[in-house]
Amino acid sequence: MPTTVHRAKVLAGNKKFMAAFGQKNAGALAKLYTKGGQLLPPGSEVVSGGAAIQAFWQGALDAGLVQATLDTVEVEGYRDTAIEVGRYTLRGADGQVADAGKYLVIWKVEGRSWKLHRDIWNSSPPSGPK
Repeated sequence: MPTTVHRAKVLAGNKKFMAAFGQKNAGALAKLYTKGGQLLPPGSEVVSGGAAIQAFWQGALDAGLVQATLDTVEVEGYRDTAIEVGRYTLRGADGQVADAGKYLVIWKVEGRSWKLHRDIWNSSPPSGPK
């Protein structure tokens, strides 16, 4: 499977993630992860499994985040696995940027679907005046 196919699958998965985030649907977000999926958030312990992933994203949504923008920078594909590097922006209800940074996701095929398997991210320093 060429990397262009992997990239298309990742982009489709990210579109689903952004839509579920915008709909404030933590349950739908959790279903985008494999059964053994893990979040590796900054400053926190590893978050493992569907229920914990749903609770994590529900907490983020309850904190007032309303929009996630994912920008894929690079995808490398290996059969039923893809590694994605990208940039993210999270916005609150006022439209202001609440967080922005970079991420790395390992995607795996589960059943017939491409799902997030490992999801790690961290904030980038804010760009100051030039």
